[in-house]
Amino acid sequence: MQIPKEAQLLRIFIGEADRFDGKPLYEAIVLKVRELHIAGATVLRGGLGYGHSSRLHSAKILRLSDDLPLVVEIVDSEDKIGAFLPVLDGMMISGLITLEKVQVLQYGTQAAA
Repeated sequence: MQIPKEAQLLRIFIGEADRFDGKPLYEAIVLKVRELHIAGATVLRGGLGYGHSSRLHSAKILRLSDDLPLVVEIVDSEDKIGAFLPVLDGMMISGLITLEKVQVLQYGTQAAA
């Protein structure tokens, strides 16, 4: 799979408890982008955060949260990310989505010269 040097980074901010079709939303998103042959996706788990409600979600022992913040990062061409956005819209009820242009310096491995 190839990825252009000028690409887009899609960031999706959701909670661990968010679901889609009976499974965790983050998992559903990653499986869908893989199915669509999008170059890559990573899920990052946050230890502390808040969103629209201003309610803190924390991994502290004394205040264990069952809904820690997650960020799903997806990188590919503008066309592929743009085609995925309507699909994503149908999967999400709440959260934050951001989009930015990125420059891809390396993708995968390169054979030794």
